Amino acid sequence: MKLWRAPFDQDPTAEPLGYVFIDKDRCKGCGYCVEYCPRDVLEMGTELSSKGYKLAKVKDGARCLACGFCELICPEFALKLTLNNKKPVNN
Repeated sequence: MKLWRAPFDQDPTAEPLGYVFIDKDRCKGCGYCVEYCPRDVLEMGTELSSKGYKLAKVKDGARCLACGFCELICPEFALKLTLNNKKPVNN
């Protein structure tokens, strides 16, 4: 079967398009970002926050498409997505 367009994950990108930063003080371990990431960039880790929540972590940052789903779905605003793998100035 021939598709009329290519899926997001058909061809690997040469370099990451974005980078996800997780604010450990804000993350409450809900897992929404992990569930909705189309490329499985994030996973739930074993590290606990100061409040006792299991934190999400970046599993494979090279696969990030910079789609922004993780940043949009996070109810606690704990994720920050930057483009072209540039770290934000205030982190």
